[in-house]
Amino acid sequence: MLEIRPVPAFDDNYIWLIGTTDSRHVAIVDPGDADPVLEALRRDALIPAAVLITHHHGDHTGGVAELAQRFRIPVYGPAHERIPALTHPLGEGDEVALPPLGLRLRVLDTPGHTRGHICYVGPGALFCGDTLFTAGCGRLFEGTPAQMHDSLAKLSALPDDTQVYCAHEYTTANLGFALVVEPDNPDIIARRAEVEVRRTRGEPTVPATLGMEKRTNPFLRTAVPAVVAAAERFAGHPLANGIEVFATVRHWKDTLD
Repeated sequence: MLEIRPVPAFDDNYIWLIGTTDSRHVAIVDPGDADPVLEALRRDALIPAAVLITHHHGDHTGGVAELAQRFRIPVYGPAHERIPALTHPLGEGDEVALPPLGLRLRVLDTPGHTRGHICYVGPGALFCGDTLFTAGCGRLFEGTPAQMHDSLAKLSALPDDTQVYCAHEYTTANLGFALVVEPDNPDIIARRAEVEVRRTRGEPTVPATLGMEKRTNPFLRTAVPAVVAAAERFAGHPLANGIEVFATVRHWKDTLD
């Protein structure tokens, strides 16, 4: 079974250590800073087996070179982005084999936040970087609304019990916006109350199930009549399709951030 540990970094990043219950080896996902990773490896007596990168932003790659040099481990990442110390460029349909963990991960192309962003899918787990957030999604720094809409649809097709391991602790703010879009959605209301309790206790709100995201994340609900109506009210005109709804909701959130 997978055993996944969060390593907090910076103000709100999560670096994920993917392990299994019968191995001390771990794969390191998006190490923006080497220091907290090194401390976690030392504290828990873990052995790094690989680095997995979702996209090129510095808060996801800043620690890669030091970790790769120190441990002489492979670095996997998107083929179409500049990743420090990259040894294994990846794209849609590739697999990452991690023999020390007895684990294989499937790669999905998910452009939108950046042009070459990728995600990793393992047994019951999705490592999605900055494409899908708990109750939100990444800003469109390089990609188009159509690309991000398609990427989110691809992730939505995974099983509802998939655990979503995104790279930031944004859930509270994202649910605040979700309530602006759907103020009467009981799932969002209940989730926000639960998240507030967890954050008060200093607990992470990540991961969450994909099924929960489908019920509460406006960016996965662009075909839901209530979300369509809210987006059209914000836009001030009818919207032709899900891509236009998504683009409007993304712009709406950008104006509030």
